[in-house]
Amino acid sequence: MYTNQFTDCGSQSRSMKREFHGYHPFFKEFRRPKYNVPINIIENENDFEVHVFASGFAKDDIRITVTNDVLFISGVKVLPDDYKPNFSRQEFPIKNFERSLALNNKVDAALIAAKYENGVLIIMLPKNEEAKVQEKVIEVM
Repeated sequence: MYTNQFTDCGSQSRSMKREFHGYHPFFKEFRRPKYNVPINIIENENDFEVHVFASGFAKDDIRITVTNDVLFISGVKVLPDDYKPNFSRQEFPIKNFERSLALNNKVDAALIAAKYENGVLIIMLPKNEEAKVQEKVIEVM
């Protein structure tokens, strides 16, 4: 059975305390917020992998921090002043983005690592011992 481990903090102006399973937690409708990038979270036996679609950003443009058990991911890219695209539809950011995820005391923050491959930022979040405990069966006597 899949259980949800993290809470998407969303933007600072919203209070999103939703879990990942069952519906898309990042937006209620099709339009994604302008400064938001899509993420996938994969749960492995000993860690979680957060895949952040950050196409168009160099790894030097990306910052990852953990504060008060919240993972903050942001990207800032400098564009020429005369670059003003006339979007008929914009679904991913071109200048900056930000995401935050509450780690819910499930991750050993000291061992977090990241790599950037083909426009996808992959953040490895090692589970702490509490998160590795899946289920305990209690025998009824």
